[in-house]
Order: sequence, then structure tokens, then C-alpha cells
Amino acid sequence: MSIVVPGEHVPAQHVNLKLGPGLIQLSQTSTPKSSIISTRAGTLHHSANGSKWWVESNARRYVPAPQESVIGVVTQKAGEGFRVDIGSAHPASLDGLAFEGASKRNRPNLKIGSLVYARVSLAHKDMEPELECFDAQTRKSEGFGELKGGFMVRCSLGMCRKLLNPNNFLLPLLGAKIPLEVAVGMNGRVWINSKETRHTIAISRCIEAADPDGEGMGEAEMKKFLGTLDI
Repeated sequence: MSIVVPGEHVPAQHVNLKLGPGLIQLSQTSTPKSSIISTRAGTLHHSANGSKWWVESNARRYVPAPQESVIGVVTQKAGEGFRVDIGSAHPASLDGLAFEGASKRNRPNLKIGSLVYARVSLAHKDMEPELECFDAQTRKSEGFGELKGGFMVRCSLGMCRKLLNPNNFLLPLLGAKIPLEVAVGMNGRVWINSKETRHTIAISRCIEAADPDGEGMGEAEMKKFLGTLDI
């Protein structure tokens, strides 16, 4: 893990290389090789086998990246699809057929204000992002689709990445005390659903308290904080 700044060259190499947020590959006409540079300041990360590289930064505005999971709010019906707010500079488009089992006669009936858990299928600086609510290979929902009920919490982009880290303490700690459903979007939004309203409120307060942009509570502090809540 190292710190990179915009324009800095990154030594990312792999047969099946995949670039995540904060990195771009530039073709060089003078050489058959390509150059990979950082487009944002942050910490450089890569997967264990070095096939996926990305830059983590706690930016305020979400910048869509392919294959990232996001939580969006339907803002408009547009032809055969929907316009969705995902917190980026431009709204995203969601095709009415980009759902498991969807057909021209059987489309999801999303309302204005509906929440959807989706994957970014297309992200380009010169085009509006596109979403899909299924796995493109299996055509199964794989957990994506409309989020019914529950409550959406906003947090920092850095906090979302922490929640998606399987080694992070917070969700296992909460799950051991409260029955819950959680969907984490990389765009600074977390959907939580629990049987009791007081539990939903407690979960949202814990996420806010653990956020690096807030109090940034660690595991020991969080256990004490949980003891003060009505759960």
C-alpha cells in the first residue's frame, strides 16, 4: 500500500488486469506497452494476486466505476427505463430489462423515490453511467434489485469501503446483537432493515459513529457505545 497523486505512474501488471476507481490506462503510440496512471490522490491497493488495482480516497462526491455496487434513488421514468440518482455528477440510467426475469411484458414497476441496489455496468467520463440489477453472466439478481422497506443511511465513501471489508468489525458485531439486513453501496449509502424501528435507529447511529469522517470509533469504543443504546 502506497500513497499516489494524480498523474503518477502505477506499476500495475497482470495477464487479466482490472483497474478500479482512481486508475486509468493510457495507450502510448510510441511503444506497444501501455501506461497506467492515477487520476486521484489516495492510497494504492491491489488484490492478493495483483489482478485488480484501485485507489482509495475519502472523496465527497462519488465517481462511478465499472462493477461497483451502488444504492440509487429512482428520480424519473425515462422511456423503457429509469433515471437514478447515485450521488455522482450525473444521474445514471437503468434499463427496464436489466432485472432478473424482466421482459417487454414483465418489467419492474419502480416508483419515483424507490431505492434500488444495482451494479455499475458502464462508467465513462464522457457518458452517463449505466446500471444493471442482475449478474450479466448468470442473468440472476444475485441480491440486486429494488430495496423494499428499510432505511437508507448516508456516510463517507471511506466508510462504505470499510463495511465491505470482511475483516471489519462493525457489521458482525451488530449482527450478533440485532437481526438485520444490510446492503452497502460504494457511493456513500447504506440500506438497513430490521424488524424494530429502535434497532434500525441504533444501527444507523453505530454506522455514523464508526465513520472516519465522524467520531471514527474503534471496536472497543463501539462495544461501550452499544451498551448505551436501547437494543
